[in-house]
Amino acid sequence: MGQTKKVPMRQCLGCREMKNKKDLIRIIKTKENEFFVDVTGKKNGRGAYICNSMECFCQAKKSKALERSFKMTIPDEVYEALEKELGGADE
Repeated sequence: MGQTKKVPMRQCLGCREMKNKKDLIRIIKTKENEFFVDVTGKKNGRGAYICNSMECFCQAKKSKALERSFKMTIPDEVYEALEKELGGADE
């Protein structure tokens, strides 16, 4: 009678689908209003998740989903870092 472990699910900002947390990329905002791409998923801060695909990234950027999630304007450097992260994953 082994118990099954609960798999944490998060919603992608691009496609709006619920997916396994480990399959998504986490973007965090610290208390100092700094943004980081958190590949480990364990850093402190408010997190938002996006699929590991350029399609979802483009959709989230177009709909300003990150701005709504964090309730503030997102610097272009965050989008560039995220785009670079996704570019390396697609190759």
